[in-house]
Amino acid sequence: MGLLVVGLTTFPVFRGPQEHRGHGCCLSGSHMVRRLSVRSPRLQRARRPPPSAPPTTAPMDSPSPPPPPPYPPAAAEGGPAADSQAAELPRLTVTQVEQMKVEAKVGEIYRVLFGNAPNANSLMLELWREQHVEYLTRGLKHLGPSFHVLDANRPWLCYWIIHALALLDEIPDDVEDDIVDFLSRCQDKDGGYGGGPGQLPHLATTYAAVNTLVTIGSERALSSVNRDNLYKFMLRMKDTSGAFRMHDGGEIDVRASYTAISVASLVNILDGELAKGVKPMKVALLGNRMLKLMGWVAFRQGVECGFQGRTNKLVDGCYSFWQGAALALTQKLMTVVDEQLKSSYSSKRPPGDDACGTSSSTEAAYYAKFGFDFIEKSNQIGPLFHNIALQQYILLCAQVLDGGLRDKPGKNRDHYHSCYCLSGLSVSQYSAMVDSDACPLPQHVLGPYSNLLEPIHPLYNVVLDKYHTAYEFFSS
Repeated sequence: MGLLVVGLTTFPVFRGPQEHRGHGCCLSGSHMVRRLSVRSPRLQRARRPPPSAPPTTAPMDSPSPPPPPPYPPAAAEGGPAADSQAAELPRLTVTQVEQMKVEAKVGEIYRVLFGNAPNANSLMLELWREQHVEYLTRGLKHLGPSFHVLDANRPWLCYWIIHALALLDEIPDDVEDDIVDFLSRCQDKDGGYGGGPGQLPHLATTYAAVNTLVTIGSERALSSVNRDNLYKFMLRMKDTSGAFRMHDGGEIDVRASYTAISVASLVNILDGELAKGVKPMKVALLGNRMLKLMGWVAFRQGVECGFQGRTNKLVDGCYSFWQGAALALTQKLMTVVDEQLKSSYSSKRPPGDDACGTSSSTEAAYYAKFGFDFIEKSNQIGPLFHNIALQQYILLCAQVLDGGLRDKPGKNRDHYHSCYCLSGLSVSQYSAMVDSDACPLPQHVLGPYSNLLEPIHPLYNVVLDKYHTAYEFFSS
């Protein structure tokens, strides 16, 4: 095993029978991540959970010891002791108290792991495939009354479940046609997909629907996308500023730009008109900002070994993909920036001029091939986060015994977290690979090698084989 050192708290990281020889923690090389704490060293020591015997219940669902009280006990009024105590013991915020609770629960699970005999850890570190497949498949056939609040998100439910099953390589054949028929009813006559039949077309649900059809991957599924109307719908969503609206009369934000560009490039309708105003950053600026991005995202991996969404937020299993994939994309982008800089210097052009290397006559071919060329590039650097630690968090803290994955210990499972926890697990397993089509070595897969999932395309979050099938279909 190894040690994950963050701030003033140390958690052991299980590496299996063979010592993992990848990068140390979160940053490449042997550097260890040190996250500055908002609390004093004395408070850090005070809030560590006391050692205790392993619980008799399943560690993933066991109760945690109560955290220290958020306020210090009152001292005698008016005396010097009260003034000294008030100065030394600042009040804890609600966020700090919640963070202490999470660390106590996670720490308890990890103590069980490292207190076990080595041969007993294989069960704890196993990905419970059968239970996850059963839970996900059941969600395709029946959902309880409480799901009525997601009536406008039904393509998202299809995507979360189908993509999670694809990662496990277990998409049932008997539901594929039903899903294609349902999503066809969600497709608006003027282009785009709504949250359900007859609902307003929306870029977010269009993204979910198209990704679902690409994940199914059959000719019937792919040909069901009306690309001509989809292109017209996206042109309607295009704002004069270059950004996109989520729907007719809707808000403009970065979600709209991502979902529009992602879908358009995936189905090969992205051209200069849609990309106008959404230009790649010049190389000189991109390289500098990428370094800042790498540092910020790497520091979101905390003492629990999972990722938080932003500073001073709690760890959440879904950010295993959101943050992990951002770093996976950065690995590839380092190669892109390096190639562009070499091209600029060799042609004696300032860095950033014609950075995409395209002209008006070739822009359509460039946009169509971008996703394909991007994933084919080799990684010039290793993982930018602690890939083994992230797998440890997902396998030990995010799995539910009856199937499905969740945010963190104490939370309920759901299809959303099942999708993105498994996506993050895949990203972490393949993060040390130089080439996209290479299989990870056993030391990069925590637990039994049967835990290995299908690789994904980090730009789209679809299984890589499914992406290649869609690329060939829409290119023809």
